[in-house]
Amino acid sequence: MEKPRSSAAAVPPLLPLPLLLLLGFLSASSVNADTLLSAPLNVTIRELEGNSAVVTWEILEGDPVIGFAITQQKKDVRTLRFIQEVNTTTRSCALWDLDEDTEYIVHVQSISMGGSSPPSQPVLFRTPKESEKMASKSPDEVTMEEFGHAAQLRAGELIIIVVVLVMWAGVIALFCRQYDIIKDNEPNNNKDKAKNSSECSTPEHPQGGLLRSNV
Repeated sequence: MEKPRSSAAAVPPLLPLPLLLLLGFLSASSVNADTLLSAPLNVTIRELEGNSAVVTWEILEGDPVIGFAITQQKKDVRTLRFIQEVNTTTRSCALWDLDEDTEYIVHVQSISMGGSSPPSQPVLFRTPKESEKMASKSPDEVTMEEFGHAAQLRAGELIIIVVVLVMWAGVIALFCRQYDIIKDNEPNNNKDKAKNSSECSTPEHPQGGLLRSNV
């Protein structure tokens, strides 16, 4: 008599628990590697003033960046200022209300839909004093504001010069006109003088005769 055959399919052996954990960790790491942003590069401080500055940075091409976050901190002080902006492609940010002659530390992070990147390398900078800035300014250095002021002064000087030249031209023209009039009247004056002198040289005697000298 034959024994009935079992209809159950063969079950593969179960994987060890440590191997399952390792596979899960690797899969999670691969997912995070696809969504992780790189830290911003070439973080630089520009337009440094006594009370303000501008921080700029670059990102790796292809990173799905939608914003940035900046951490600003005074050196040796725990107080932080956190600046965050999204839905922007800008690669710079203005820092305001800074103290003169003070050291600051700045970190920059990129933001994507999946989260934030690691912070960039810290950048240390020091704000100058206004007096130091004025002293360090070269005498030959001309700002745009000074250039505009100088241009206005030059325009005013040119207007004054033109007005003076026009006035002088008018005075010269008037003098020439008066001189021509005087010159034209000189012949008539000479004729009158000659006539008067001839009349005075032969005066008539009251009785109608000429005056003669007594011998």
